[in-house]
Amino acid sequence: MFDFFKKKPADKKSLIPEVLGLRLGGVIELDALKMKIIEPDLTIAGAATTQLIQAVGVVQLDNATRLIRYYTDDDAMVQILIEGDSDADVQQCMLSYYYSTTPIDTDTRWNEWLTKGVVKSYWDLDGVNFTKLWENELPVAMTETTWTSETECSRTDQFVMLYSRDVNADLSEVLIVSAEEQIVNNSADRCLVLSTAFELQPNDFKVN
Repeated sequence: MFDFFKKKPADKKSLIPEVLGLRLGGVIELDALKMKIIEPDLTIAGAATTQLIQAVGVVQLDNATRLIRYYTDDDAMVQILIEGDSDADVQQCMLSYYYSTTPIDTDTRWNEWLTKGVVKSYWDLDGVNFTKLWENELPVAMTETTWTSETECSRTDQFVMLYSRDVNADLSEVLIVSAEEQIVNNSADRCLVLSTAFELQPNDFKVN
């Protein structure tokens, strides 16, 4: 009967970030007209204009800067580069689609990818040439924590290089090459993931 006088516990802040309305379980609506115009010039084909966010990943780049990734049911990912905690701190927003995932099943092959496979001066993707975007001679290492619910998450080590090509005067396409490793039951599960991406503007999508 004296609950009124008891101190109420503070609400626990979710570890799963929400930016620009993007959130786990949210629905992204892409600008259908823009997608119709640009898609023929991109690597992707048949992108859904309505997509459900099924997982959220976070890569902490430094004390203030993060990559926040919203994974959808269309084999896509909206990636936010943010320097802070508010929508005003967003530096870039990109829509990425998986191109291929190739298992890496030996230590020798894994080491070859890390030392001389991921980073090249250019990357030929089925006859389309992408030029190395970063100056690094070795892949950039990062660790992503990915949530599928408030209590279910996993960690993935990623070794990444970006490549780019000009689609036209107003649009560039980025190729993301990532050697990825997860430890599952004390065993390394490794693969090479290729994705292509392009920049989204604030009016290119809305979230329901």
